[in-house]
Amino acid sequence: MRYPNSLSAVFVSALLLTLLFFRQGIGLNLLLFECLLFTWLAFTKQLPLGKTLVLITFLGTFTTGIFTVLIYSTFVYTVHFISLFLFVGVLNFNSIKLLLNAFGMASATIFTSQIAFAKQFFGRKVGGIKVANFLWKSRIFVIPILIIGVFLTIYSFSNPIFSDYLGAFGELLQNGITFLFENINFPLFFTFLFCLFLSVFLLYRTAVPGIQNHEATVHSTLYRNKMRKRRFFKLSALKSEYKAGIFLLVILNLLLLFLNCIDIYWVWFNFEWDGQTLKQFVHEGTYLLIISILISIAVVLYFFRGNLNFYKNNKWLKYLAYVWVAQNAILAISVAIRNFWYIKHFALAYKRIGVVLFLLLVLYGLFTVFRKIQKTKTAFYLFQKNTLALYLILIASSLVNWDSVIAKYNFNNADNSYLHLAYLSNLSDKTLPLLDKTKGELLETYAFQQEKFPYPYFTMNHDAYLEKIEKRKKAFQQKWEAKNILAWNLAEYQAYHNLLE
Repeated sequence: MRYPNSLSAVFVSALLLTLLFFRQGIGLNLLLFECLLFTWLAFTKQLPLGKTLVLITFLGTFTTGIFTVLIYSTFVYTVHFISLFLFVGVLNFNSIKLLLNAFGMASATIFTSQIAFAKQFFGRKVGGIKVANFLWKSRIFVIPILIIGVFLTIYSFSNPIFSDYLGAFGELLQNGITFLFENINFPLFFTFLFCLFLSVFLLYRTAVPGIQNHEATVHSTLYRNKMRKRRFFKLSALKSEYKAGIFLLVILNLLLLFLNCIDIYWVWFNFEWDGQTLKQFVHEGTYLLIISILISIAVVLYFFRGNLNFYKNNKWLKYLAYVWVAQNAILAISVAIRNFWYIKHFALAYKRIGVVLFLLLVLYGLFTVFRKIQKTKTAFYLFQKNTLALYLILIASSLVNWDSVIAKYNFNNADNSYLHLAYLSNLSDKTLPLLDKTKGELLETYAFQQEKFPYPYFTMNHDAYLEKIEKRKKAFQQKWEAKNILAWNLAEYQAYHNLLE
């Protein structure tokens, strides 16, 4: 699919990107470009916000784009570019229902858009002749030029005067080529080529029939298949499968019940910290939870994949499946409590925050499994709802300045939990005002830290920490002062001025 003036739009976009980003950091320039991009899409009626996923991915991309300037973290940039990638995929097929297919559509567009652009570019006419035809017809001059070159070589060897004239011409040609290459800004040229590649990806709408056909055939609700087919099993196979499901879910529920009882007793109500790192304590539970969830989904998808959903005596199978899902939710809560103890004694870190976000996704995933059984939904329903939930959780979590949250929490709770100075000293530059402590402030917690967390917990002493932060402050101030307005961001701007106070 092509739109009016698409070639012009691509070249204008490439020039704009080059002007905004050539030898510049990422900051205000990204938001400025994307605002212009969205305006162009709206103006050319390529932004159908009435479509659900178009609206969701647009809002996600636009919101995270704003927060790249406000927060300026690697995480928000990562989520933003993922969202932009999905947005391009959704734009290429407005009726898309599954974000995974949007990812596939965008991945294919990386290549198909370049091919479509090349065809349109070389298909344009210059002086009434197509560029592609002109280049193709020009091939007839290749052989004559080669032959001329051979005769020039022969004549130059056979006649010294001709060789001198040819040498003078060659020197003139060489000087011209040298002058040309000395005055070409190759970094700028290759930046423009890369920006042209990105602009084609963003602005050229190309279809992927395989994904479109798949989307047309999938449904969220499961329907009973009444077609008679030759079977390798007897008609009682459905009843046998039902019995097998009952047996499996009974055993699995009993095993998980035993495990949950242990966790409830020891982790929920009787946990005592005895100096261990708790790293394995949390990780084991998380890995177990992942395996359990994957098994639960596999079991549900297998036994509730077809006509067993409509088997008139399947209520006990459903009840057991509900119990299985509920017990997995209890297992998720146990992991959450493990993570709580970990944070209580060892403060905040990226992975501990990640566990919380993961558990939210797990609980929602279990709810969708429950709905799949209750409402006889398909596997497509699970993938559709959970990929969308993952996307929304990523968007929401990217809007928080986690580095500042970690720094504030860990220093405020240094009299209760481990103050990992080596870890804190590596947080991003925007947290430097929060990390900038006096030796007296650090020594206030020294006695508690030394008593509760003796060697080998201490990986950095106070003096080494203060020295590192002081070096980082000077380096950051120099880097910020050297920045162009296009690379401006609010988080580092505030950090710079807070450090000068």
